[in-house]
Amino acid sequence: MILYDFLPSGNGYKVRLLLSQLGVPFKRVEINILKGESRTTGFLSKNPNGRIPILETNNGQILWESNAILFYLGAGTKFFPNDSFEQAQVMQWLFFEQYSHEPYIATSRYWISILGKADEHRQAIQEKRAPGYAALSVMEKHLTKCSFFVGDCYTIADIGLFAYTHVANQGGFELTKFPAIQAWLERVKAQPGHISILQA
Repeated sequence: MILYDFLPSGNGYKVRLLLSQLGVPFKRVEINILKGESRTTGFLSKNPNGRIPILETNNGQILWESNAILFYLGAGTKFFPNDSFEQAQVMQWLFFEQYSHEPYIATSRYWISILGKADEHRQAIQEKRAPGYAALSVMEKHLTKCSFFVGDCYTIADIGLFAYTHVANQGGFELTKFPAIQAWLERVKAQPGHISILQA
C-alpha cells in the first residue's frame, strides 16, 4: 500500500495511526501541501479534490477522504464493531468529526501552527472558537459516561476524533476544562501500536 500524506496533517495521521495499529506495511509518500504538491497534474489524477491523504491499495485502487480510508482499513477488524447499530454509531462520530469538529479545530491549527498566519486570520479564528468549543463539549459530555466513543471499545471513531483533538491547543483551544477528554486522550495514547502525529 502507498499512503500519500503530509506529516503534520491530522487527516493523514488518522490513517498512519490505524495502519500502525493494524501492523499493515505501507510506503509513505510525503506531499508538501504548502509547496503546492497536492495541486500537480499527477496528484490531481489520483484525487481531483487535491487533498491528502490518498491510499493506493496493492491492487492499484485509489481511495481518498481520511474517514473513508479508516472505514476501508478498519472494516472486519477489532477497530470496527460487528453490531450494525454500533457500526452506525461509529459513522455518526466520524461524520461529527468532519462536519462539527474538524472545520473549527483543525482549521484554526492550520492557520496558527502550520501556516504561522494567526494575525492574518485573526477574525476567522475568533469566529471558530464558539463552534469548536461546542464540539468539544459534545465529546466531553459523552466521555463522562463512556471510556471510548462506541461500545466502550477503541474503534476508528476514536482514531478519527483523536487526530485533531490531541493537538487542539495548537489551534488555540484549551482542554483544561475538559477532564473527560483529557482522560480519553491518555487512554488512546496507551493503545498498542500508538504513534505520534509526527512519527512517519
